[in-house]
Amino acid sequence: MKKRKKEHLLMNTENEDIAMMAEIEDTAPVVEVKDIDQELPIMTLRNMVVFPTVIMPVAIGRPPTLKLVDAALKEKKLIVLATQKVSEVEEPELKDLFPVAVIGRILRVFEIPGGNTTAIVQAHGPKVYLDKITSTHPYMKGKVTVAEDDMTVENTDEFKALMDTCREQSMKYIEVSDRISSDTSVAIKNLETPELLVNFISSNFPFPIDSKFDLLSANSLKERLYRLIQVLNREIQLATLKQNIQLRTREDLDRQQKEYFLQQQIRNIQDELGQGENGDIEELRKKSQEKKWKKEVAKTFEKELAKLERINSQSPDYNVQLTYLQTLLALPWDTYTTDVININNAKKVLDKDHYGLEKVKERILEHLAVLKLKGDLKSPIICLYGPPGVGKTSLGRSIAAALKRKYVRMSLGGVHDESEIRGHRKTYIGAMPGRIIKSLIKAETSNPVIILDEIDKLGSDHRGDPSSAMLEVLDPEQNNTFHDNYIDMDYDLSKVMFIATANNLGTIPTPLLDRMELIEVSGYITEEKIEIARRHLIPKELEANGLKKENIKFNKAAIEYIVEYHTRESGVRELEKKISKVLRKIALETASQDEVPNYDLKPADIKKFLGAPEYSRDKYQGNEYAGVVTGLAWTAVGGEILFVETSLSKGKGGRLTLTGNLGDVMKESAMLALEYLKSHTHLLDLPEGIFDNWNIHIHVPEGAIPKDGPSAGITMVTSLASALTQRKVKANLAMTGEITLRGKVLPVGGIKEKILAAKRAGIKDIILCEENRKNIEEIQPIYLKGLTFHYVKDIKEVLELALTNEKVADPIDFTITEEEKKTT
Repeated sequence: MKKRKKEHLLMNTENEDIAMMAEIEDTAPVVEVKDIDQELPIMTLRNMVVFPTVIMPVAIGRPPTLKLVDAALKEKKLIVLATQKVSEVEEPELKDLFPVAVIGRILRVFEIPGGNTTAIVQAHGPKVYLDKITSTHPYMKGKVTVAEDDMTVENTDEFKALMDTCREQSMKYIEVSDRISSDTSVAIKNLETPELLVNFISSNFPFPIDSKFDLLSANSLKERLYRLIQVLNREIQLATLKQNIQLRTREDLDRQQKEYFLQQQIRNIQDELGQGENGDIEELRKKSQEKKWKKEVAKTFEKELAKLERINSQSPDYNVQLTYLQTLLALPWDTYTTDVININNAKKVLDKDHYGLEKVKERILEHLAVLKLKGDLKSPIICLYGPPGVGKTSLGRSIAAALKRKYVRMSLGGVHDESEIRGHRKTYIGAMPGRIIKSLIKAETSNPVIILDEIDKLGSDHRGDPSSAMLEVLDPEQNNTFHDNYIDMDYDLSKVMFIATANNLGTIPTPLLDRMELIEVSGYITEEKIEIARRHLIPKELEANGLKKENIKFNKAAIEYIVEYHTRESGVRELEKKISKVLRKIALETASQDEVPNYDLKPADIKKFLGAPEYSRDKYQGNEYAGVVTGLAWTAVGGEILFVETSLSKGKGGRLTLTGNLGDVMKESAMLALEYLKSHTHLLDLPEGIFDNWNIHIHVPEGAIPKDGPSAGITMVTSLASALTQRKVKANLAMTGEITLRGKVLPVGGIKEKILAAKRAGIKDIILCEENRKNIEEIQPIYLKGLTFHYVKDIKEVLELALTNEKVADPIDFTITEEEKKTT
């Protein structure tokens, strides 16, 4: 045994019940390698690393550790002081411990009031590596290997400079850090031995546990000294930064306190002046604390609220400022509803609310699918265009219902002031925000569905062009910073789904049109109108007129009678009015009787309630006359059949006369038809000189109605050919198609509407251009039943199909007399 007296320092920053000990006399045996080679108890430490020659207090909590401490103290055993990597692990294994530890022993054990136990441990050299755990009961034991450390103190200027730097940095760290007592500087000044000084600082300063292990892992005193200086520099920087943050925070608090006292003085002054405390201001401030808005908006609000506080409540400016602040609070800043984009559910909603419009609904579902996958609205704004009464506005409502979004309708018809869109500057008398901001306030969310109804009816005058203001609203690249003049701040509209509706695209400015994705909502055919009436209009009007569906039934023929003979429109608005009129008549009869009668309405009943038919349906007129051919036409209210009539009269020069209120394109089609037949007389074996001795008159009935378009081209050729040859046209035949001077047949539009018009008129055969075959394939087979289609590419094929070899009764004699030949 060898008695020795050395410098020892102990500092406990956690337990104030154990005082700092400046010196402990030690009679511990010198640690020999043979003692280390045997199996040793292992004390696992949390959140602390013990360095050689350092004495440290350790709080004991786990039962196995208590047993280890008792045994080591009684038997004066050496123990291994190892540190856990994660302090929360209750039963650590070898993998949970840092691989480098120190040999030490238990000096004393203290029972602290409250049932806690603290052991004073002293670390001896050398440092060791943990090899394996041999036992865990009753406490952890294991084998270790001695590490080779070089703790030599170099007698060099470099080493001395390192020691001085270490001491200076330690003092500086104590000054700037609030995590270590200032009394520690006394201990550092009194420590002369370099190894003890370095180990004391490394062990007792509140460095991160990984940094402490890195210091313990150093294999020489000089290397540990270098690493310690690096750690001290880093911790000093962090502590200085923290100190600066605390200083700035304190200054901010002082400034806020000063402002508070000044505001309190302002209130006292207002009380003396008789203005008193304004409840409006307190209410506004309370509401502002509940708002979710950006710092810029909050800053502006506080600034404007401060202005309001300085204004006399009797001043006219007070209400102007108060209204502005209330508008800011009413806006749904950063408040959004959650989209429920379920494609199948959206399809069900659209099908339930609207019958037909398959392509339109498909396009809307595509748009919703992109929104679901992409997650934002950086896409063109939808514009639904088509004739009145086809359901454009209600489609927008259905989209909002499918998305579970708020719905707002904004009518733009007749708006001619730019301020209606952008708002007025709040300095003006009667200033208010624009319609966009008002719609958001009404919706109470920043991502509603806003219907811009009748966008084609926007006007303009000396007060500005509102369509130009709409450019920013409807541009996905700009509307995230929409600027309203009244709010005078940017507002994000990028999450709003805008759906515009229009009847006529021609009146919409091109730049505005370019920012919208156009979806055509075409008119309904008769069959679709019947279904819409049965599913939607009749139930709606029954409820509106106080009638029950059990007592009143419309059969299909009755609804069709109303559609064909009392309405002429693309939509169903007029149809709804006629159904309402029928039900009002029934309501009058029902109210006049004691018992509720039952009605099974048929066309005769409709005629009784609505009177004589307002419109007549065109019917096929037969083929008894030469030169009369049935054509097919498209109108804004659906498809119709029309008749092209050609008559011949003797006359020199072969004059062509066109009547029937024809447009330029239709007149050109007639001239093309005539020129083609003149250059192809051999196809029909026409008599020589027929065009020089006969005048031709082409007429399209219902002369008061303007008609135009190229689709009557083949009809006019057939009509001319029939008149010139006096051959009958095939019965129950109709045709549509454009012609060229070479005799080619070109495709035309409106095929679906034309086909259904032909079917209603009793047509059996239809001649179309070959390229229109694809349009027929898109139509549901139920609408094509009973029709035969003939697809052609050339006028020759048209004439072969259309003209029969049978002459009409009492045909014209085209024989030219000798006298006529001489004249010619």
